[in-house]
Amino acid sequence: MKTLANKAEFEEFLARNPLALVDFSATWCGPCRTLAPILGELGRSASGPAIATVDIDDNTELTAQFGIQSVPSMLLFKSGQLVGTKVGVQSIDKIKAWIKDSA
Repeated sequence: MKTLANKAEFEEFLARNPLALVDFSATWCGPCRTLAPILGELGRSASGPAIATVDIDDNTELTAQFGIQSVPSMLLFKSGQLVGTKVGVQSIDKIKAWIKDSA
């Protein structure tokens, strides 16, 4: 899973990937650590979205831009446009269903 360090990397990631899931998380967040391997497994799926993470403590600009108030928060983008948001740890099946319904 790619870590996006700044707004330019974030915008480039969205431009390169027609379907992208961005996980806003923090290193100190227990639920974020629980979600990470689930997203890693999802990222290995050929039919899934491109997945990246943004550390809310290292990237306050993006955190504020998207109004992130709780972590983990997953944002789903289609063709660069935000199409869905999920907060909290979700099972891989729930995430797949959410992506299917949102995209």
